[in-house]
Amino acid sequence: MGRKVYVVGVGMTKFEKPGSKEGWDYPQMAKESGTKALEDAGIPYDAVEQVAVGYCYGDSTCGQRAVYEIGLSGVPIYNVNNNCATGSTALFMAKQFIEGGLADCCMALGFEKMERGSLGTHFTDRTNPMDKHAKSMIEKRGFAKAPPAPQFFGNAGREHMEKYGTTAEHFAKIGWKNHKHSVNNPYSQFQDEYSLEDIKNAPMIFDPLTKLQCCPTSDGSGAAILCSEDFVRKHNLQDQAVEIAGMTMVTDLPDAFEGSSMKLVGYDMTQDAARKVYEQSGNGPEDVDVVELHDCFSANELITYEALGLCPEGKAGQFIDSGAQTYGGQVVVNPSGGLISKGHPLGATGLAQCAELNWQIRGQADARQVEGAKVALQHNLGLGGAAVVALYRKADLA
Repeated sequence: MGRKVYVVGVGMTKFEKPGSKEGWDYPQMAKESGTKALEDAGIPYDAVEQVAVGYCYGDSTCGQRAVYEIGLSGVPIYNVNNNCATGSTALFMAKQFIEGGLADCCMALGFEKMERGSLGTHFTDRTNPMDKHAKSMIEKRGFAKAPPAPQFFGNAGREHMEKYGTTAEHFAKIGWKNHKHSVNNPYSQFQDEYSLEDIKNAPMIFDPLTKLQCCPTSDGSGAAILCSEDFVRKHNLQDQAVEIAGMTMVTDLPDAFEGSSMKLVGYDMTQDAARKVYEQSGNGPEDVDVVELHDCFSANELITYEALGLCPEGKAGQFIDSGAQTYGGQVVVNPSGGLISKGHPLGATGLAQCAELNWQIRGQADARQVEGAKVALQHNLGLGGAAVVALYRKADLA
């Protein structure tokens, strides 16, 4: 293990429906989130030594064009693309620069300007990076007249139902919870509360997933400032520093394509990443107070409870029915509203999760605040594939 790494500043924009905010392009998004993160840390951009910038849609140096709105200091700027795990991949890269002694202060920035509607393929003259995943799904479950993403995750939910007796209502309860949580999040694309019946009766996208259990496409940006202990002390940032006590990325494992719909969408990746992070940090799932996890669809939130060790394998339905994953329960999952309600601008999601968890640990989450939050877990997933898991805790720098 290298040096300890701390988050000392975070910022994000409100997530918006694609194209709904006139004149709001990715440089403006990035300027807003990056400037907020720097102001939160109380440092100038010139103190930043390296920048990792995540986005999925855009030409090759959008990272530079975005960061130039914040400053022109000549530092290295890296463009990062890792599907839906892009934001946390940029964060992981910045963390490793500091951990390895290559820098004392880095910025991780993520943004996305998306098209409306379901995700589609942009390049048709080359191998699709999801071809192995698609082949495996079709061989096991066939292909329906529905967008591919909800089929991948909906099939994972169906497998859980078949193995453990989970019901459609369990998935609906996740959508209900996350929309309810988002009412208190001013950054959320949607802030509407729905009844459980509303969730269940919404248009069916791919059984058992209704529209209100699926994340929307979004525009938006998030940013974080990471630094070493020496930097924290030099700039007197001890009171707001949050330690990244463990963080790792895992890509698809050997049995990913051997027929399990849950493994196909990253169950094993998540489980392995979580295990490594618990070992790194010395904390276990029983210590976690608050979680931001990748609920692109309610089915993924459900299987991720088990992959992260928040409940035993096969027991996610009981975990949900007991209210263990919301305020007053064992752990609060997605107090922000999650991707389902907050929105999912691919490059920004991992950094928005980071921002929420840092606010929670610092006691600055306002009406969303989880009482006494000291240990926080982040999970960001990209098919194709990557799972990034991180554990944060209040820094002990007395």
